[in-house]
Amino acid sequence: MLLTVDAVEIIKLPHHFEGNGDLVVMEGLTNIPFAIARVFVVRAPENAIRGQHAHRACTQFLTCPRGIVEVLCDDGKQKVSFVLEHPNVGLLVPPSIWSQQTYKVEGAALTVLCDRPYEVDDYIRSYPDYLDYRNETNF
Repeated sequence: MLLTVDAVEIIKLPHHFEGNGDLVVMEGLTNIPFAIARVFVVRAPENAIRGQHAHRACTQFLTCPRGIVEVLCDDGKQKVSFVLEHPNVGLLVPPSIWSQQTYKVEGAALTVLCDRPYEVDDYIRSYPDYLDYRNETNF
């Protein structure tokens, strides 16, 4: 069964402040709803558009530790936009949701946690192919 953008979820993470800085905690199965299999960081210049793909099986959790990143989530029928600009607020993007990120300020960064290792066949990189995938799987 394919999910809709209604399954995309904002999750607030523990954020601890001290006189010499702050700390955001991300723990698999504690405040991230899956065991973490892969983590990567993407940095991009202002107005860069990244992502532009969906996953067949992988769930991702996106956080923005620096700057502002707008995340557009699309299920082929409905689109919803989310703005990530606080390190303790993340976006849970389940499989079968098309995701595109726009880096709104210079030096913005996105940290992505995944429940699966990198698998090239898990990616749907063409939007027309994505729409075909959604239609073929009884959306």
